[in-house]
Amino acid sequence: MSAPNKEPRAPLALTMGDPAGIGPELALRAWQDRAVDSIPKFAVYADIELMRELARAAALDPATAIVPVANAAAASLVFDDALPVVPVPLAVPAISGSPDVANGAATILSIRHAVADVAAGHASAVVTNPIAKSILYDAGFEHPGHTEYLGVLAQQHWPSEAADPVMMIAAAVLRVVPVTIHVPLKDVPSLLTTDRIVRCARIVHAAMKRDFGVAAPRLALAGLNPHAGEHGALGSEDLAIVHPAVELLRSEGIDASGPFAADTMFHAAARKTYDVALAMYHDQGLIPIKTLAFDEGVNVTLGLPFVRTSPDHGTAFAIAGKGTASASSLKAALKLAADMSIRRMAASS
Repeated sequence: MSAPNKEPRAPLALTMGDPAGIGPELALRAWQDRAVDSIPKFAVYADIELMRELARAAALDPATAIVPVANAAAASLVFDDALPVVPVPLAVPAISGSPDVANGAATILSIRHAVADVAAGHASAVVTNPIAKSILYDAGFEHPGHTEYLGVLAQQHWPSEAADPVMMIAAAVLRVVPVTIHVPLKDVPSLLTTDRIVRCARIVHAAMKRDFGVAAPRLALAGLNPHAGEHGALGSEDLAIVHPAVELLRSEGIDASGPFAADTMFHAAARKTYDVALAMYHDQGLIPIKTLAFDEGVNVTLGLPFVRTSPDHGTAFAIAGKGTASASSLKAALKLAADMSIRRMAASS
């Protein structure tokens, strides 16, 4: 599963996330640790004054530590000596821990600008810092979350390519994909269909081969109900919906198995039997991986014509600006984005 010994075709585009959250300070921390942790080159799409203030707080000289650049491609020239920042001005100064709806437009622009630079060839992948969806909703954001918005941007910039975003949380100990994502639990049974499971699994299977270097991916599907329905005694969905999906996938040559009782899928011995687990709803998959790898998990959007990763944590307003937030997940997201970009580049050459 090791990536080819090459650099991505261009640096990574790292978004600001909510400017009052921990994202901007973690971007600076990742750059500070660039040599010791072998961090790939990136540019952060953020407010210049915000990043300079963070540099001052970290006892760096903001005049030399923060350098504005036109796009991520220019990061190659300065990254070794300074953090390259593509300017995305805020409407009002950011106060750590106190999100402001007035800065919602800048948060969204950071994402849009990063994706546009990937489409233009200036960046090899997008890495997104965490957003506060409630703040963005108040600012007029009309999408359930990052994943769905990236799907819309993909259709705008790559209209001839399919965009069917699927969320994966990946860590060394476990990879999980929820088939349904940001929906109320009461709506899951009506949204879950055999076709939806199969479509999701096909995207996961293709991504595991192309982006993760797994030649013959093994997919394990969780059941929806306790004990995977106990042969229908605890619900009919597993027999009527999930099991037919497994059979159809196997008929296509995909190594899929299940449905399995979710409460026995995630212990160490069980995890050795598959490469990725498909959960039927959000918390069924995210609780185990956040328990096992809270600081190392990476959010990956599969099914897009570009690479996107993100740290698997939120804005953490309660600790923003205090210097205590861990940059481990962001560093892992940057490294994984670079690895995925390298594999895609190799596959297309």
